[in-house]
Amino acid sequence: MLIEEFKKDFPSLIIKENEPLSLYTYTKTGGPADILVFPKTTEEVNDVVQWVKNEKLPLTVLGNASNLIVKDGGIRGVVMILTEMKQIKIEKKKIIVQSGARLIDTSYAAYEAELTGLEFACGIPGSIGGAVYMNAGAYDGEVSEVIESVTVLTREGELKTFKNQELEFSYRHSRIQEIQDIVLEVVFQLKKGQSTDIKVRMEELTFLRESKQPLEYPSCGSVFKRPAGYFTGKLIQEAGLQGKIWGGAQISMKHAGFIVNINQATATDYIELIDHIQQVIFEKNKIKLVPEVRIIGEELLVVSHFKEKKAL
Repeated sequence: MLIEEFKKDFPSLIIKENEPLSLYTYTKTGGPADILVFPKTTEEVNDVVQWVKNEKLPLTVLGNASNLIVKDGGIRGVVMILTEMKQIKIEKKKIIVQSGARLIDTSYAAYEAELTGLEFACGIPGSIGGAVYMNAGAYDGEVSEVIESVTVLTREGELKTFKNQELEFSYRHSRIQEIQDIVLEVVFQLKKGQSTDIKVRMEELTFLRESKQPLEYPSCGSVFKRPAGYFTGKLIQEAGLQGKIWGGAQISMKHAGFIVNINQATATDYIELIDHIQQVIFEKNKIKLVPEVRIIGEELLVVSHFKEKKAL
């Protein structure tokens, strides 16, 4: 059996079979991963990449799964979650961070080192790798403004380092989305600041976040990108959709730009509600809302690659 071969080849790796991804996503939804692994080093990441390539299996790489919806059929092949790679190092005005570290933790490490530039990120729950992937931002700040370089592993097993300008950052976008390289490490270039000023700013942003966002429920964060000249939440409010319940999912009463899991929602509930919002907003305003949340995985009733191989 392929899973036994995998475990034999990686005896020191954390490996789970047929693991529900709802245990890891912030929405608490999502079907199973055929094989789920948690590498701790660059070498382990590379070894898994090579093994998957040799077996001709799909590989999906995840971080903190905060701005993500995994469909109810789950993900075939191997899923690699990088949250065990979370080292944060300070070198003068630079912070060198592994991709599995949380952006929140990195912002607090900057504060403790009296470095300014990451205050805007003090409430963003995603991983560093995910932040690079989508150029995460909040409160008029984006990670692209403070990234110096990013080290990646290609799907062919080659290590590369990209400078900021090579990553083609734009609103909720980076080149990583096209090339699908695996982010391993990020270097942030910050500035020296006053710890009291940094703390005050972070406390202000934390208050704003806690007062405006529905943190008491599972959610995938902000669902849609902001259309030019509009506020998504306001459009949804004006369309009379705020509070709408779809299965176990609801458009948040606290912030209409969020969909929360109020009663054992499924990924399908989320996706259908997203589609419904898009349809209504387009009909009323001729505005196409584009999801910010990443939606991946399979519908239900998809045969596993591993089951197919076993049958041969």
